[in-house]
Amino acid sequence: MNQYRIETHMHTKHTSKCGWLDADALAEGYAQAGYAALAVTDHYNRDTFDHLDLEAAAPEEVLSVFLDGFRRLEGACARAGLKLYKGAELRFDECCNDYLLYNYPDELLARPEEVFHMGIAAFAPLAREAGALIVQAHPYRKKCTPAIACYLDGVEVCNRNPRHENHNERAEEYAALQGLLRTGGSDCHRTEDIAQGGILTQTLPEDDAALVRLLRSGNYTIIGAE
Repeated sequence: MNQYRIETHMHTKHTSKCGWLDADALAEGYAQAGYAALAVTDHYNRDTFDHLDLEAAAPEEVLSVFLDGFRRLEGACARAGLKLYKGAELRFDECCNDYLLYNYPDELLARPEEVFHMGIAAFAPLAREAGALIVQAHPYRKKCTPAIACYLDGVEVCNRNPRHENHNERAEEYAALQGLLRTGGSDCHRTEDIAQGGILTQTLPEDDAALVRLLRSGNYTIIGAE
């Protein structure tokens, strides 16, 4: 039976201030590494908006600019034979926690000033009502703390970014204690980060909604945490 490698956490230089790689480099790198699909999770936070010279209080152009990395990857992944899923990595004003968001409708992020002020407690029910999935990224990284579990669907228990102390074992313990789903990802920013993490599965989701169904099912192996 086929097994498919899926990246769940990655950033492009087109949107994320910390991203070093363009769409072609990412698609080519992951295709060469044998991956079948990518979820692009560019940063959605105030630093990103400053970097992109976007005014959070004037949302007319926000989504078109924020999704530039995703749109560029659509073409690059099509050429490389990869599936692409739309994600985001959110940070609210309340603290330094980061949350990976999957299967969200564009309108959920269309008013950034409101989103930044909401915080996870107010945002979570809106996201769930829209069918989105919320996974806290690297919850024990410096300046981060695990969110109250009722606001989360899952926890990234295997973040493979080599430039941070992620304390993945503590994230694993928190997910188990709270009964949250578990994910893993490369947290790719640079060339050396390509294909270091993600999930391994026997089914390849057709779209964003199918990716969320897969994550909810738990029917996959986390790369690097075997």
